[in-house]
Amino acid sequence: MSDDRAVDRATEAFVAHRNLLFTVAYEMLGSAVDAEDVLQETWLRWVEVDLDQVRDQRAYLVRITTRQALNRLRTMSRRKESYVGPWLPEPLLTTPDVAQDVELAESVSTAVMLVLETLAPTERAVFVLREVFDVGYDEIAEAIGKTPAAVRQIAHRARRHVDARRPREVVSQRRTRAVVESFVKALEGGSLQDLLDVLAPDVVYVGDGGGVKHAALRPIVGAGKVARLLTAGLGRNTIPLTFRPAMVNGSPALALHLDGELDSIITAHVEAGRITGLYIVRNPAKLSRITSVTPLTLH
Repeated sequence: MSDDRAVDRATEAFVAHRNLLFTVAYEMLGSAVDAEDVLQETWLRWVEVDLDQVRDQRAYLVRITTRQALNRLRTMSRRKESYVGPWLPEPLLTTPDVAQDVELAESVSTAVMLVLETLAPTERAVFVLREVFDVGYDEIAEAIGKTPAAVRQIAHRARRHVDARRPREVVSQRRTRAVVESFVKALEGGSLQDLLDVLAPDVVYVGDGGGVKHAALRPIVGAGKVARLLTAGLGRNTIPLTFRPAMVNGSPALALHLDGELDSIITAHVEAGRITGLYIVRNPAKLSRITSVTPLTLH
């Protein structure tokens, strides 16, 4: 077979599974920029593979992606140690079909992605592959260089860890959208009480400015503190601001524009009709992909 034909076959297979590979890398890393780098590294290795020796191209590509993502995850762990303030996952504009897939939408939600951040790199890889993508233990073992028995133990430990910390309630898109709309009305109205009505008593506010934009240097807990922070911030602001609805990581969210320029992406986790988690990404490096939709898939 000619080299050109081999490259064509490799390209066809890679493109067919690209959205899946990106989703795997993104869920492992929480960074679209790093996920794209992982896909580039995956391609460079894939194009050198003898496809006649590959029984399952999808599994082989996922294996390469997992190995590269694990390498990148360990590098990112060191990078985050010097990050200024809290680190939030890079927000992605997503299509309506992501929101309709409950399992996918939950797995890429900001709240769940933050739980994944508390796992060690290998635990995160195993959890994502097993619990999100339903990859078999034998395949995971090949991807991470462990025995199937070890993978089962890691999967059990990671699942128990995540289950203890993941959100207790899965709320419908319609209900989340309604609560987010109430939140915007409260902000625009400037009423402290209206904000308190939409925020859960133990709400957690996390801002990510990356040391580039102003943001709280640690999470803020409690409806009173969060409401006062928000109303004070809006009260000091003299630049025209606009809240625009957006679908981010499979859930209704807000894009905050200051004087027509994108300033922040605001996502919220809702339980029992109130916001329990409020996540604001201001770091410009994490807002580069908000101009276009990112396709995600579990298949």
